[in-house]
Amino acid sequence: MTDVFDQLVGQPDATATLRAAAVAGAAVLRGETVGAGAMTHAWLFTGPAGSGRSVAARSFAAALQCTDPHAGPGCGHCTGCHTTLAGTHPDVRLVVPDGLSIPVALMRELVMRSATTPANGRWQVLLIEDADRLTEAAGNALLKAVEEPPERTIFLLCAPSDHPDDVSVTIRSRCRVVPLRQPSAEAVSALLTERDGVDARTAAWVAAAAQGHVGRARRLAGDAKARDRRAAVLAVPRQLTGVGACFDAASALIEAAEAEAAAAVAETDAAERSALETALGAGGTGKGAAGASRGMAGQLKDLEKRQKSRATRAQRDALDRALLDLAGFYRDVLNARWGGPVSPVHADTSTLAEAAAQRWTAESTLRRLEAILACRTAIDANVKPRIAVEAMMLELWRG
Repeated sequence: MTDVFDQLVGQPDATATLRAAAVAGAAVLRGETVGAGAMTHAWLFTGPAGSGRSVAARSFAAALQCTDPHAGPGCGHCTGCHTTLAGTHPDVRLVVPDGLSIPVALMRELVMRSATTPANGRWQVLLIEDADRLTEAAGNALLKAVEEPPERTIFLLCAPSDHPDDVSVTIRSRCRVVPLRQPSAEAVSALLTERDGVDARTAAWVAAAAQGHVGRARRLAGDAKARDRRAAVLAVPRQLTGVGACFDAASALIEAAEAEAAAAVAETDAAERSALETALGAGGTGKGAAGASRGMAGQLKDLEKRQKSRATRAQRDALDRALLDLAGFYRDVLNARWGGPVSPVHADTSTLAEAAAQRWTAESTLRRLEAILACRTAIDANVKPRIAVEAMMLELWRG
C-alpha cells in the first residue's frame, strides 16, 4: 500500500476532502494558521452499507497520526499509519459495537480517555463505527464532549445517513459531513483483481452480486460457503409453491442466518471466555481460589449477556445480507421485463429472472420487491425476524 486512502474504493470527492483536511491538521500541529473549515474536531461519515464509511474514517485517522514529514499525511508505511490501521495505536480509540446498541457506560469511559493528552504529541482520535446504534444516553454523553472538545481530540462518527433517526440533530450540527456513495461494480471488481488477485471473470460477477459492497464481494470470491448460502437464497422464489412452502422457506432462511452468525462469533466467544477464566484464576488450587471461583459466576454471566447481544446482531446482519440478495433477484426480474440498459445484479440467475419476467406482471414484481424492503424495515424496528420473514414469504408467494 502506497497511501492509506488507496483502500477507499470509488470515493474521489471524499478522498480529496480528507487529504486536504489531513494536510491542514498537520499544519495545525506545526502551529500554522489554516483556513476556516479546513480542519475540524468532529466528522460524520455517511453512506449505505459497503460504501466504506469505516474505511474512510480509519484511513483519515491514520493520516492524522502519520509521522512521515516527507511523504505527507497518510503515507501508509510509517508507524503512525501502520498502528492506526492495525488497531493498535495508543491514541486511537475504536468503537465497534458488538450488540444492538452502544451503551452509555462505554461511551462515558471512552470520552474520558479520549480527552487525555496524546502519547505521541499529535491527536487523540475517537472513532465510532455504527454511531446510529448509540443509545439516547450514550448520544448525550458524546454530545457533551463534541460541544466542548479538548484541543487535540478528533471525533469520527460513521452512520448510514445524517437523518435524525441515525444521528441526533445536535450531534450532526457539530460535525462536518463526508457523504460516501456506493462504489460501482467496476471499481470493486478492479480492486479485487489488483489487490486480492481474483481472476477478472470471478471479480466481475461477485462485485455485481455484492451490489457494490466491497467486504461482501471479497467474501463471495474467497468463501465457498458464502456462495452456497447465496445460491440457497436465490432459490427461494422457485420454492414458494404454497402456504406450507412459504413457512418452510422462512424457517430455512432464519436457520441459515443463525448458523452463519454462530460460525462468525464462535471463535471470538471462545477466546473471550478463555481469557476471562484465566484472568479470574479458573482451575486454581491456591489460597483464595474458592472465593475467586464464586466471583467468576457473575462476570461470566455478564460476558454471556454481551455475547448473546453480539450473536443477535450477527444474525440480523446475516439475514439482511440474504434479503438484499433476494431483492437483487426481483430487481433483475423488473429489469428483464422492462428491457433496462443496466447489467443484472445476479448474472448467474439471469435466465431464471427472464423466465419470471414472462410470468409476472411488473406490478406484482414491484409488490414482491416492496415486501422485502418492508421486511427489512420491520426487523430494523425490532419485529421478531421469524414473524417478519414469514409475512414476507407469504407476500412473495401471493405476488
